Amino acid sequence: MPRRVRKSVNVLLCLVAVAAIGWSGSEIWQVLRGRQQIDEACAGIVPPGRVLSLSPAGGTISHRVADEGTIELDAALPQDCEIFSTEAGEKHGTHTGERWFFTGAVGALPEKSVVADDPLEDLLDPYRGPTYPAQPLGGGVAGVVTDTGVMVQLPCPKGLSNGFPVTDVWARAELMDPGPQFTENGQLSSDDRQTLAEIAVAGANNLAERVGCADRLPDPPSDIPALTEGPVPAARAQGTCAWYGKAGFSRRRGLPDQVLESRTDDRLWDESCALVLSDSRARALWTAGADHDIIDPGRPGQYFVSLHTYAGEEATTVRLTDTRYDEPMDNAEPGKAGRSSNDPVWWASSVCDGRPQIHTMTAAYGYDRLMTPALEKVFRAYVTDVTERRGCSRVKFPAASTFQTDTP
Repeated sequence: MPRRVRKSVNVLLCLVAVAAIGWSGSEIWQVLRGRQQIDEACAGIVPPGRVLSLSPAGGTISHRVADEGTIELDAALPQDCEIFSTEAGEKHGTHTGERWFFTGAVGALPEKSVVADDPLEDLLDPYRGPTYPAQPLGGGVAGVVTDTGVMVQLPCPKGLSNGFPVTDVWARAELMDPGPQFTENGQLSSDDRQTLAEIAVAGANNLAERVGCADRLPDPPSDIPALTEGPVPAARAQGTCAWYGKAGFSRRRGLPDQVLESRTDDRLWDESCALVLSDSRARALWTAGADHDIIDPGRPGQYFVSLHTYAGEEATTVRLTDTRYDEPMDNAEPGKAGRSSNDPVWWASSVCDGRPQIHTMTAAYGYDRLMTPALEKVFRAYVTDVTERRGCSRVKFPAASTFQTDTP
């Protein structure tokens, strides 16, 4: 190679090397600044490296600067931290150039009350999009996986938060409305699902250390499956609604013919089974009704029965929704059973491993006026299935008189 050409090549290589060093230095600085922003917002509870590995975490990272949206452990729980990125902003086309893409939240029990499902709840996508019921995390971890994130819980019987005793701690990690830009067929990618589980577990364990919990959660399972789309025909129920399919309830006139269910997991603080009427069955039932001032089932799954079992500390704070809003909500008291004073919501109770459990049933407005008497057997079958599966005792059921159609 001629000397002049060799000199030019050396100069070019030097320029490329300098540019590469500058580029890598810029990248390193951006990562370090992103980690700092996450630590500032989340008080060291959330692992910043895992947040930065989420799909929407590219570009410049920042956090919300406000009274809410940053974690301050000296204040009362629950709290959350909210993280933004320019990549999420660019993909979603926001006018600010950045977008809120991640929330990390932590809290401790006992908290404010848990409220049973509303009779006007939308259990299915009202726009007829896919519905993905939450599923247990599994792997020995008390947790749930949703279509946007993961929540986990850890017993902490001797913990103290801000001077107050706690019984459990929890943590949640989720993507905020990721949309098609950061999902696959309407679901989180397997990498994001796994990462969010790791963040949630780390968050719970970090909080557990701060409040003095003796135990820690194990690592989450490494093969978290995608969620299963619902509803499915009742005859195919295999999880929390399997009892309904086996009993043949769906063959009876007017009872739901589809289910939204999850895999069973006795570790969960809230396990559910939803029974919904297909459009055709709901329409036929409404048409046959003598009283057409009953709510017309125009939305998917508008006629439903929602069943929940709340365990442990959650069971001590359950309240029955009141859609009149101007009336105080009834408490679902452990050791008792009954019905809401105003809405079609019932509760039963039991004790499992020395811990209280509350079982609730909510019937949709309109549907309750057509089918309430038939729902007593459904509720009894549900509670019997859960309590036998969990080895519970001291089961209390609502009185038969509460299942009369003319009950308030």
